Amino acid sequence: MSIDPSAAFKAKAQQDFGPTGKEPLLGGKLHERAVWVDERVCIGCRYCAHVATNTFVIEPSWGRSRAIRQDGDSKEIIQEAIETCPVNCIHWVDFEDLHELRSQINQSEFQALGMLPKFPKRNNPRKT
Repeated sequence: MSIDPSAAFKAKAQQDFGPTGKEPLLGGKLHERAVWVDERVCIGCRYCAHVATNTFVIEPSWGRSRAIRQDGDSKEIIQEAIETCPVNCIHWVDFEDLHELRSQINQSEFQALGMLPKFPKRNNPRKT
């Protein structure tokens, strides 16, 4: 029995069935909720990044915490990081809300925490 190579061009492409919860964005596991840091409230204390080191990182430009992985640490460790936050800026949210929350943060203006403002370097003429 021979296989007709033109059959590959007649086959339908796989249908997109939408998110399954097993996408890399969700860590390859089905999660009920996502962890979110409200960077507008964060004071840059770094407690969460020290407790849940695989989930939170301090954003280098603004000095605020950010959740970079949803599957970085266990739910218990993430919950401990949430409870150590002195300003309660870390929350469990629905995955569907992440896009809207990111757009709100992107529209906000921040002042860098714990860093001096960057000014252009001024070159003075040399004295001879």
